[in-house]
Amino acid sequence: MSTTTDTSQELYGILAEFKNPKALVDASAKVVEAGYDKFDTYSPYPIHGIDKAMKLPKSKLGWIVIGHGLLGFTGALAMMYWMSVIDYPLNISGKPFFNAPAWVPITFELTVLLSAFGAVFGMFFLNGLPKLNNPLFEIERFKKATDDGFFVCIEAKDSKFQADLVRQLFEEAGATHIEEVYE
Repeated sequence: MSTTTDTSQELYGILAEFKNPKALVDASAKVVEAGYDKFDTYSPYPIHGIDKAMKLPKSKLGWIVIGHGLLGFTGALAMMYWMSVIDYPLNISGKPFFNAPAWVPITFELTVLLSAFGAVFGMFFLNGLPKLNNPLFEIERFKKATDDGFFVCIEAKDSKFQADLVRQLFEEAGATHIEEVYE
């Protein structure tokens, strides 16, 4: 176990490393069981069951995407109806002004375009991005999170946060390395 102590900077949280994905899932469940809610897990790949262990709610991103898709669909139809029927109606070969089959490609394209925008910008919003700096990036050991490291970090902003209790929780959960992270 390693410890780092620095009193000149504000404590961001405590980071613990675990040896494998199962240990990370088990530790996440223990963190939730202990009542912490401002924590996150980091691993080099998605881990099945980690969201249940962390008791994460269902994502709102699907609703954002469907909302933007419906906006694109209705916006495309309203725009083409306005242009073809109300604003500048042209009688071409006796075809009806409301020519729905001809509008399918544009309607499809705007639906897909706005759905994609909703997905990208909704993901940015829900993830709190852009975040230009994260104190975890300064921890040398944390670079393993993109290769073979499995980490849990409990933030000091958590209402139940007490450094000694968090450290004890991580030790009981089987952490291989525990480190304090400063802003």
